[in-house]
Amino acid sequence: TVVVIFQPNEEGLTGGLAMVEDRLMERFGIGEVFGMHTSPSHDLGRFAICAGPMLAACDKFTIEISGRGSHAGRPHEGIDPVVVAAQTIMALQTIASRNVDPLDAVVVSTCMLRGGEAFNIIPESVTLVGTIRTLSEAVRAQVHARFRAIAEGTAAPFGATAQIVIEGDVPVTVNDPEKTSFARRIAGEIVGAANVDDMRPIMGAEDFSHMLKRRPGAFIMLGNGKGPGLHNPRYNFNDAAIPLGVSYWVRLAETAMPA
Repeated sequence: TVVVIFQPNEEGLTGGLAMVEDRLMERFGIGEVFGMHTSPSHDLGRFAICAGPMLAACDKFTIEISGRGSHAGRPHEGIDPVVVAAQTIMALQTIASRNVDPLDAVVVSTCMLRGGEAFNIIPESVTLVGTIRTLSEAVRAQVHARFRAIAEGTAAPFGATAQIVIEGDVPVTVNDPEKTSFARRIAGEIVGAANVDDMRPIMGAEDFSHMLKRRPGAFIMLGNGKGPGLHNPRYNFNDAAIPLGVSYWVRLAETAMPA
C-alpha cells in the first residue's frame, strides 16, 4: 500500500510531530517514509541527498529583557534594555565562534527585535526572537546551556534581567543509509546518476524528521534552478521541476512495492 501524506503546518514545524503522535504510522501500516523539498541551490534536472544527518534540529528562542524605562534625554535614570539587547545579540554569536568545536555545526540567528513606541522614550523592555540550529543532540544541549548563561549574564551587569524561553521539538533530519541509497538510485533513473548530487548537510530544518525517527526513510532535494534562496521574497518556484518530482514519486512507489 502507498500512503500519500499531506502534512499540515510544515513551516510552523509542528505538523509532523502531531501526525506521528496521532499514530499515523500505526494506523496506516507505514513501514518506510520518504520526503522531498525543492532546492534553489541546485540546477533544474538535478537531485541532491546525503545519508545520515541532512537537516538541522530547530529551536525557537524568545528573550524578554526587562530594564527600567526613562526619558531618552535622561538615560541615567533608567536601565536601557535596548543597549542590553544589542550586547546580547553580539554575545550570542560567540557560541559558534568560541564555545562549540569548529568542526561541529551551529547557528544562532536573532531574527526579530521588538521594543519601544516613541523616539524619545527608553522602553521598559525589549524582546528578541530567533532560532538555534544544530546537527547533533550533544551540541544542541551544549548550546542551550551556553545560550541561557550568556543571555542572563549579559543583562545582569546592566541591572537588567533576561527571561529565556527555548521551544520547539524538531530533531535533526537523519536519512537511513539503506533508504538513502534506494532514493538515490530512483532519482538517478529519472535524471541520470550523474545528476544526483551527494550534498553536505544544511542548517534548514524539517519536522519530517519526526517521521524519520519512527520509520526508516530518506529526504531528498529536487533542483529548482539556482536563484534566490528559500524564505527570500524573490524566491520563485519553478513549475518545470514538477514533472521530475512526480516521476520520482511514481518510480519510487512502483519499485518499492512488492510485485
